[in-house]
Amino acid sequence: MIKTGNTLISIYTEMTPNPETMKFVANKLLYPGKSIDLADEACAKPSPLAQELFTFPFIKSVFIASNFITLTKTNDTEDWQDIIPTIKQFLKDYLEEGKPVINEEEVAAMKPESSNIVSADDDDIVKRIKELLENYVKPAVEMDGGAIQFKSYEEGKVNLMLQGSCSGCPSSMITLKAGIEGMMKRMIPEVKEVVAEAE
Repeated sequence: MIKTGNTLISIYTEMTPNPETMKFVANKLLYPGKSIDLADEACAKPSPLAQELFTFPFIKSVFIASNFITLTKTNDTEDWQDIIPTIKQFLKDYLEEGKPVINEEEVAAMKPESSNIVSADDDDIVKRIKELLENYVKPAVEMDGGAIQFKSYEEGKVNLMLQGSCSGCPSSMITLKAGIEGMMKRMIPEVKEVVAEAE
């Protein structure tokens, strides 16, 4: 179990390009070097924190990364400003009590998630794609409260998975096509197209 200590926690919020999501940043590492996308309450088992967040009726999905949580609100929830104070106080109390954020045993039991980590059996093109995602794309999309994971590469086509604020974001397709696809085509000539796949 990854727990937090008895430290005074401060939480601040950042808007994301997706109006349905809000990024809650902590002054503490929550899931160092990793991220997990919990699309709904049914898949929240690996995170005791997410399970509790889903008890709020306005929470649709939870994305946990190294030092932030991106929450997606339900469509019928009017305004973030009405619910931010409640969420900030809940997160502050939860983390100050040292309750577990992630249960690694449950994460290990999940189906292996897509990853940008280069593995020994990756071919040269896939290694270059993953390195580009890890070094150039990841830092930028994390600033906006999201993540983009490698799914597959076949015959010039790269499949990526959008997570956190990137999932369902109106501007994510522009980022994907104009930004990521353009950069990949320049840096990896074998890449002809980049597409997003639903989880």
